[in-house]
Amino acid sequence: MIAIIAVLCSLSSPANCHEQTVTTSDFADVSMLSCLMGAPQLADWMNQHPTERLAAWRCVFGKKDGRGA
Repeated sequence: MIAIIAVLCSLSSPANCHEQTVTTSDFADVSMLSCLMGAPQLADWMNQHPTERLAAWRCVFGKKDGRGA
C-alpha cells in the first residue's frame, strides 16, 4: 500500500501546519512513481481544500494514521 502524506499549512495562519494522509492505494490508483511526481490525486485533493497550502509531501509504504505532526 502506498500513502501520500501531505504537509498542509493554513492560508490564514501560515505557521499552522499539519500532516494529512491525502490518499492511500487502497482507495485510489497510486503508484510510487506517480506519487513521487506529484500524483494527480494530490492536486484533486488540494482543489477540494482551498483554505490550505501544500508545503510538502512524501510517499510512504504501509499505513499512517494521518494525525498532525
